[in-house]
Formats: sequence, structure tokens, C-alpha cells
Amino acid sequence: MIKRIETWIDSINAKYQPQRKPCSIFADEFSGFYSEQFLEDSYFVVIEEPPKPNFPELRSVGLGDFIDMEVNGITYKNTYYVHPRCTGELRLHFHELVHVAQWKLLGAQHFITRYISEMQNYGYRDAPLEQMAYTLDGYYSQGGAPVDVANYVQSRL
Repeated sequence: MIKRIETWIDSINAKYQPQRKPCSIFADEFSGFYSEQFLEDSYFVVIEEPPKPNFPELRSVGLGDFIDMEVNGITYKNTYYVHPRCTGELRLHFHELVHVAQWKLLGAQHFITRYISEMQNYGYRDAPLEQMAYTLDGYYSQGGAPVDVANYVQSRL
């Protein structure tokens, strides 16, 4: 199932590649949090309905609520998808970029496996990978001093 999800992710990212925008446009806003190279290698797509894999196997392992949940953003590897109403929300972009860092550090198959396990054991809001992203986006949105997000994430994985 993990390989099938990764194949689906690769097809989604390929499909929307022409529409993606580089996160380097946030270089000033996220200075000190994300390196310029990291932002240049990260992308987002504005889309009415951020895509999610709706596989029966995922529903059978208890992820139906997550699949059906309306989301403002979702990340797959180095690309995240945001709803048009959230395009200008820096906190959401910051949050999704934390997930990009997690994907890069864990690798696709390990990230997918861990994310599914955390969703099953903790639920969406309490999943440790989500908690990390919410903690960091909250810190950023409250005007916290710059922290190297990649190093922070790596130290807590």
C-alpha cells in the first residue's frame, strides 16, 4: 500500500507540475527559518480541492475521516497544495513547509508509513508530525525569533 500511495503522489505532483509556484517567493518572510535553497526546491499549487488518495485500503485501516476531512493544505514530497482562500496565509505556507522538511528528512516511504501510523494512533490533530508543524507555525505567527526549521525538525524526528 505504501508504494501505491507514493506512485499516486508522484502522479499528482507530475500532473500539477506546470501550475506549481516556487516557495522562494517567501524568502523575505521566512528568512532565518528556511534556507534559500530549501525554498527554491519547494513548491506550492493553488487548487480548489487539495488532492488526497482515496484508496479503499486507507479507509479500511481507519483513515476515512482524514480522507473526508476538508483541508486548506496538504503536502506531498516537495510540493504542497493550498485552497485559493488560503493563498495569502503565511502561517499555512509555513506549516506546509515544515511537512516538506519532514518529507525530505524521512524520505517518502518512511514519511508515509509514519504518518499513517500516527493518524491511526493519535488522530490528525495529535499526530506528532502534525504537532511539530503546528508548534512551529504558531511560533512563527507569534513573531518568534528565526529558528532553522530543517535542523529543528531533524532533531525531533
